[in-house]
Amino acid sequence: MGNSLQRVELLVPGRNLDAYVQAVSSIAVLSADQERELAERLYYQNDLEAARQLVMSHLRFVVHIARSYTGYGLSQSDLIQEGNVGLMKAVKRFNPEYGVRLVSFAVHWIKAEIHEFILRNWRIVKIATTKAQRKLFFNLRSSKKRLGWFSSDEAEAVAKDLGVDPNVVREMESRMAGQDTAFDGYTDDDSDTSYQAPVHYLEDQRYDPATQLEESDWENNATQQLQEALNSLDDRSRDILQSRWLDEDNKATLHELAAKYGVSAERIRQLENNALKKLKGFMAA
Repeated sequence: MGNSLQRVELLVPGRNLDAYVQAVSSIAVLSADQERELAERLYYQNDLEAARQLVMSHLRFVVHIARSYTGYGLSQSDLIQEGNVGLMKAVKRFNPEYGVRLVSFAVHWIKAEIHEFILRNWRIVKIATTKAQRKLFFNLRSSKKRLGWFSSDEAEAVAKDLGVDPNVVREMESRMAGQDTAFDGYTDDDSDTSYQAPVHYLEDQRYDPATQLEESDWENNATQQLQEALNSLDDRSRDILQSRWLDEDNKATLHELAAKYGVSAERIRQLENNALKKLKGFMAA
């Protein structure tokens, strides 16, 4: 296994994907006993060499999973790299007493990292923001049997399978069909369509005098409110917040303040939380 491990360490998927896949495929698969021994060394002894061997022996599995996400127009190398991050997280959290093989435990972490990468990069504007929307996004991608929009019956069937309202399916389908638009337009745009680029109708308000004056007034008002709120606190509470949150350098720890006032660190934490609640109430009034 040693030569194969060295070959993989010298490669990353982005440089030569074929060579990387060939290298990880040449690494021997661990037996159940070998895997458990390495997992126990890592879990009980924090043996980093054991962690490395567990990761390396499962890289081929990441490649296999990443290949199932080829329909998103993203680099296969990037998908593999993100999946490798998920694999390393899984190895770090794997408990050999679970009674399952690492590959079964790691699949969740690998897919989670790949899903996050796809959602961050498939569209400039986030297409799915909630956990339910993310689940629907990936299920909907796999449920689409053809190009084009769902018919009413197809939307109803998918909604029933996924346990959501048909309107939710249609909304997500609409989001997925949306296209990103370049802010400045494209270099090959002709004169009849170039005016449609956002640069021609979106106005930058940052340097508008009225906007700058409004922001300045807001900041001054917020600063004044904060000072008044701090003045409403007792001296000890005000000093705790000042030391813990407002001093730019050398912020005090709970233990340092506990020693200063002759109380426990837990008591300082309670005073800090109470003071913060008072500040929030004062600022909201």
